[in-house]
Amino acid sequence: MMLATSDVVVREHVMPQRLAAALESAIVFGELAPGGRIIEEEVASRYDVSRSPVRDALRRLESDGLVVRVDHRGARVAPISRSDLDEIYLCRIELEGLAAQQAAKRWRSPTDAIFIDKLAAMRSAFGANDIKRYFLANVGFTDAIHRVTGNLTLQRLLKSIGKQALRYRYLAYHTAPNLMSMSVEGNRDIVDLILARKGARARRVTGQLIEKSWRAIRDVIPDTNEP
Repeated sequence: MMLATSDVVVREHVMPQRLAAALESAIVFGELAPGGRIIEEEVASRYDVSRSPVRDALRRLESDGLVVRVDHRGARVAPISRSDLDEIYLCRIELEGLAAQQAAKRWRSPTDAIFIDKLAAMRSAFGANDIKRYFLANVGFTDAIHRVTGNLTLQRLLKSIGKQALRYRYLAYHTAPNLMSMSVEGNRDIVDLILARKGARARRVTGQLIEKSWRAIRDVIPDTNEP
């Protein structure tokens, strides 16, 4: 059966999204190394697609700060650096803190059950010493806070900077495994403050937790922007 024109358009739209998500995951989890080349032909062959959706996916990742492209030199995974880390985390402290404060103001049941579920997932991963599963649970937890704020502008800002922050967040747990324990306790405190509608304190505790994570990995990150 032939696909309708609209079906073709939908597939062409979705394919770059899925491809970008797959490449994003590979970058975050270190399968594509910082500074490493991304060769369009190899990506197209691996995912059995044409080069057109690969280029589209790379443009999306470039706008998210995960890929850099230079004329006549192709695409590379964006390097990690101390200066990049500093810029990202200075913004995260303020934005994530504001999100916690807004969540304390806006939450409604059954949001409390969602928070408890996310915390339980983090505790389970922590008990199993499963860093990747813990990281994913923690990302799910912060995403839940963002949604509860009801502030679409804030959510867009967090999403924009969040893509760049993900690989640093994952690296943090590998660099300082004790951060998982600190994160479990810290996020539990944040939930308690949100549910008690103590927004100012939730904002402060969130900022402190993110700053501790920042300091834990800063000294092991190179202080250069070069790949």
